[in-house]
Amino acid sequence: MSWHGDALTLAQRVTGSETSGELGFGPYTITVASVAWRRVHAALRAELGCTYFDWLSAADELAEGFRIACHVACLDAGVEHVLVTTVVPRESPVLESLLPVHAGAGRHERETHEMFGIDFTGGTALEGLLLPEGFEGNPLRKEFVLASRVAKPWPGAKEPGESDAGLHASPGRRRQRPAGVPEPPAWGPREPGSLAPDPLAHAAPAAARPRRGRPETPPPAVDADG
Repeated sequence: MSWHGDALTLAQRVTGSETSGELGFGPYTITVASVAWRRVHAALRAELGCTYFDWLSAADELAEGFRIACHVACLDAGVEHVLVTTVVPRESPVLESLLPVHAGAGRHERETHEMFGIDFTGGTALEGLLLPEGFEGNPLRKEFVLASRVAKPWPGAKEPGESDAGLHASPGRRRQRPAGVPEPPAWGPREPGSLAPDPLAHAAPAAARPRRGRPETPPPAVDADG
């Protein structure tokens, strides 16, 4: 049996539930139940030598919840990689911390908590790491609309001429709104007469510059005497 087959068999033995393995374009991936997250990692470290912790992060899969992925490796007798993933529900995204297994997991879990709102129990305090103090929300959740996508012209428009930030857009075409950005009223443009800065002012298309051309040559003068 291959090393990856051993890893899958070990994970199945530890979880006692349905566990799947897949070899795709990246590292061999094992998907486990969230209740066995820490136990699987502890077994991979103790029995297969996966002592090298590389990274941990998450992805927002909307109704399916949040998928957490952790990449670890065994450096003995050749390098073997495995990506362990699990899914936690969107309503209560809680997972056991890997800090008791891998000392380097703390900062990765703090970042994942900050960006996705996922709680990791039994580890380090989930203090802020990247966002400024007082920041509200989790910016890598898909329901979080980035204000910069409204404040700046979008370079990824599909209509011809819209990719140049509106400088050379066809006058008869409507500028396309970035994917995921709500209608302007949802952002609340300032009331008429308000002194507050207009958050959509920078998104207005720039005035078209007059096209430069060669100066017209005046017709030759006609001699009155013929």
